[in-house]
Amino acid sequence: MAGGWICGGTLMPKPQTIESNNLSAEQTKIIHRLRRLEGQVRGLQKMVEDTRDCKEILTQLSGARAALDAVGEMILETYLEDCQAKMSTGESNISSVIQAVRLLRK
Repeated sequence: MAGGWICGGTLMPKPQTIESNNLSAEQTKIIHRLRRLEGQVRGLQKMVEDTRDCKEILTQLSGARAALDAVGEMILETYLEDCQAKMSTGESNISSVIQAVRLLRK
């Protein structure tokens, strides 16, 4: 999907900048969190390059992992809200929800 990403069965536009008018508030929150996470990962790389203390690196790694899990949960919640709406109209079924939850748990 070169032009965007899929969420809730809908192709979302590929954001060029965070200020894009076509981004939802939820997408904007997710992008902000991912950019913060990107900074955390770069910080981890620098810590390894600088041969920082292992405990400090592991502490930062734990924080980055928690941040990534939080973004995954945000995306899943958005997807579940969309699925709930589609199930009420018969456009979707529970198997798509189960599949999404399994993907996040891997």
